[in-house]
Amino acid sequence: MRIGLGYDSHRFCEHRVLILGGVQVPHDFGLLGHSDADVLTHAVIDALLGAARLGDIGRLFPDTDEKYKNISSTILLKEAYSELRKSGFFVVNIDATIVAEAPKLSPLIPQMEQNLADCLGIAASQVSVKATTAEKMGFVGRGEGIAAHAICLIDKVMS
Repeated sequence: MRIGLGYDSHRFCEHRVLILGGVQVPHDFGLLGHSDADVLTHAVIDALLGAARLGDIGRLFPDTDEKYKNISSTILLKEAYSELRKSGFFVVNIDATIVAEAPKLSPLIPQMEQNLADCLGIAASQVSVKATTAEKMGFVGRGEGIAAHAICLIDKVMS
């Protein structure tokens, strides 16, 4: 068994849709990034890749490659999971935390969990997503952006 830890953060920007865990979140601002800037999904990808020792999201999906411009991060998660499976691993569980002052996310969390689970071919009960604030501290606390942390447990497929 292996554990992986992922983190991502993006600043808010105008004229973009806010996507978290593959869910369109009603908010005045989206997040700035090369892809759809889904910080939750990016943190999960990094956790999975790190656990399998496959590098990180930037190595697999460089922001210098135009084919990833505005791409849905759920597509990237599916591709990352394919690499993980090729290396002989499967996901046991994922635990993630979104850090944001706004918007309120609790009503959308079950759909985020389901979306992530669907991308990985696992049950939603194997994915936990939580949301918290930064208590008005730092860039998140000032309302400048959103961050996410994720940890995963993977195991080797027995042959």
